[in-house]
Amino acid sequence: MSRQDRLELYDYDLPEELIAQSPAEPRDSSRLLVVPRDGPLQDRCFRDLVAYLTPRDVLVVNDSRVIPARLRGERPGGGKAELLLLRRLAPGCWECLGKPARRLRPGTELRFGDLAATVTEQREAGSLVVAFQASGDPDAAVLAHGALPLPPYIRSFHGDPARYQTVYARNDGSIAAPTAGLHFTSELLEELKRRGVRLASVTLHVGVGTFRPIATPDLAGHHMHAEWCELPRETVAEIERTRRLDGRVVAVGTTVVRTLEGAWQATGAGALRPYSGWTELFIRPGYRFGVVDALITNFHLPRSTLLVLVSAFAGRERIRQAYEHAIAHRYRFYSFGDAMLLL
Repeated sequence: MSRQDRLELYDYDLPEELIAQSPAEPRDSSRLLVVPRDGPLQDRCFRDLVAYLTPRDVLVVNDSRVIPARLRGERPGGGKAELLLLRRLAPGCWECLGKPARRLRPGTELRFGDLAATVTEQREAGSLVVAFQASGDPDAAVLAHGALPLPPYIRSFHGDPARYQTVYARNDGSIAAPTAGLHFTSELLEELKRRGVRLASVTLHVGVGTFRPIATPDLAGHHMHAEWCELPRETVAEIERTRRLDGRVVAVGTTVVRTLEGAWQATGAGALRPYSGWTELFIRPGYRFGVVDALITNFHLPRSTLLVLVSAFAGRERIRQAYEHAIAHRYRFYSFGDAMLLL
């Protein structure tokens, strides 16, 4: 095991009160910790991002939209049941996680209001296959009965569900928000465009693996979860233009990094091409980035693949310094928390 592959190096202690339970209002009033490769850390406001981007740069966002993936209902006899939709397998048929898992055996019938469902299969990884029955479109009925699946560490948010969507979300499919994008307002995006910064998009549908900690003490032993992504031709063209201008590809979030670098690897790391498919790319220290030059990201959970990714990008020691600074200066952490700009 190489030294930098030891999971214990990607751990830290966070006071519970620094876990953000609600988003900043307005969105772009959140704090921004600017982390250059060299030099002092800078405490700024997110709307100050305009001072760090130039007309040569392209800002790449993830336009995936969070679906109402959490369903709460009843089992036979009145016991509670909860499902988290993972992915659609066929019309009215979804792979899910379920609670209580031991009570949801094949053949179990469930009710979610006027929506009926039956567990048809238990899979080895712990997920279930559930068939829903409804008059009309069963998938529309499923989503109509669902709620946004906030992460388990957010316990007291009762605000507008739209605050857990980015302002540019348009492609349904995620079960968690690409949270680095939550800081952008329409006004901030327009200001960046007025200053000549170009905007491009990719799609990556965030899956349940986002919440799963690394279980092996050696990073090399971790199998990365697969997520579906798409890099469109128009975004490839914008990135090529950025290279000609000697500008920077600025990724908004780790999901954009996984999409761009996953496409780069899928095409042989020789030239970036349009891509549509699954990525299982696990970016850890030692990885050589082929596309991304700068990264906007939130503060991530300890021992997570996302913390490992940002450590690969900026350097493990630099990220350790940034997190210690953020904790000492009372930044807000995780999905509704503050952001970093890694340059």
